[in-house]
Amino acid sequence: MVGGPALCVGGRPRGFIVGPMHPHLTVVEHPLVKHKLTLMRRKETSTAQFRALLSEIALLLGYEAMRNLKLTEETIQTPLMEMKAETLEGKKLVLIAIMRAGQGLVDGMLQLVPSARVGHVGLYRDPKTLSAIEYYFKVPQQLEDRDVFVCDPMLATGNSAIAALDRLKRAKPGSLRLVCLLACPEGIANLAAAHPDVPIITAAVDERLNDHGYILPGLGDAGDRLFGTK
Repeated sequence: MVGGPALCVGGRPRGFIVGPMHPHLTVVEHPLVKHKLTLMRRKETSTAQFRALLSEIALLLGYEAMRNLKLTEETIQTPLMEMKAETLEGKKLVLIAIMRAGQGLVDGMLQLVPSARVGHVGLYRDPKTLSAIEYYFKVPQQLEDRDVFVCDPMLATGNSAIAALDRLKRAKPGSLRLVCLLACPEGIANLAAAHPDVPIITAAVDERLNDHGYILPGLGDAGDRLFGTK
């Protein structure tokens, strides 16, 4: 649902589509997001271009993902007078990269919140079962007082995101959101079953998965294209 330039639908500004596949699914409908995603999908796009585009689109996704952060008021002094102004409430935000491709989203979002704390969850997908296997976990302390944004470019089967969220929930974070570049119906459904309370913010929802667990039409392996290992 998209309204006019100054309209809101269901309390959300223009530029959002709220999908029926997940109670908190947001597809960011912005011309720049669509344009940059198309460039990323092209098979001839170079590693350098892909990396730059992912950082740029991550900034736009992060802007929308952080729309509902809580604010507090403080008194400041401008060059002309004293005033009350709003700042972010609570401890520094946390950005979690699901390795390895999640780092590309984190790098872009750090342009918005350079003081954010950064964590990493290392997961690889078993090629036969497509299940997620953890090999690394390092996140900031005191997550219970922080808003946490989990970054994973491709929500395919959803197994990696589910495993990461399972692990992070043990620390009882203040809030959790999943930011991804592409999603598909299968991954969204799996995540909704496992974590219906975690909002998903994505640039697009593609058609389906293939037999190897890749999103179609997709953009290929995001990690390989980001790091030039294809």
